[in-house]
Amino acid sequence: MPFIIGLTGGIACGKTTASDFFSDQGIEIIDADLVSRQVVQPGQPALEEIVKLFGSDILDSDGQLNRQKMRTLVFQDKSKRKQLEKILHPVIRSRLDQLLKESHGDYVVFSVPLLIESGLQSRADRVLVIDVEPQTQLKRLTDRDGISLEQAHAMIDAQLPREKRNLAADDIIDNSTTLERFLAELEKSHDKYLALSQHQ
Repeated sequence: MPFIIGLTGGIACGKTTASDFFSDQGIEIIDADLVSRQVVQPGQPALEEIVKLFGSDILDSDGQLNRQKMRTLVFQDKSKRKQLEKILHPVIRSRLDQLLKESHGDYVVFSVPLLIESGLQSRADRVLVIDVEPQTQLKRLTDRDGISLEQAHAMIDAQLPREKRNLAADDIIDNSTTLERFLAELEKSHDKYLALSQHQ
């Protein structure tokens, strides 16, 4: 199995940009968000369980999970979020473990938004956290998703506090300033991970 870099960070901190950068360097990305979308496709057992629990109005006209409606529902009600996690987490975890076993290359990026919260950092050799200043995070989130400040605060508050996430990191890249600076830091990290992977 290759050297595993666990990539995480708060919502709207720049994890996708980081993943895209590593992918452009030829590094395999195992993306928990992508897996979480795959396991709720029509015909998948997890989607059937979700419909049983939340009702068929959680689907759109094509029979796909209405992710926006689901997100609003679970961020408003903690007990519903727990119920959803109980259905999805075991299925997602099993699929991620399978992908990690099948991965190849010098190192692999294991991108998981809730890496620390879910305990999946135990799968990684190093944890890389993408961090931004709280005010920058709020602005980027409201701009990106077109939501209110109140909704943005609720989404950020549902995640692990920034300080705890950063404490769990082996490496932290600050993405509060320019894209150029962010990419330069990612380049340094790539070189470091290549070197580390040769000595594992």
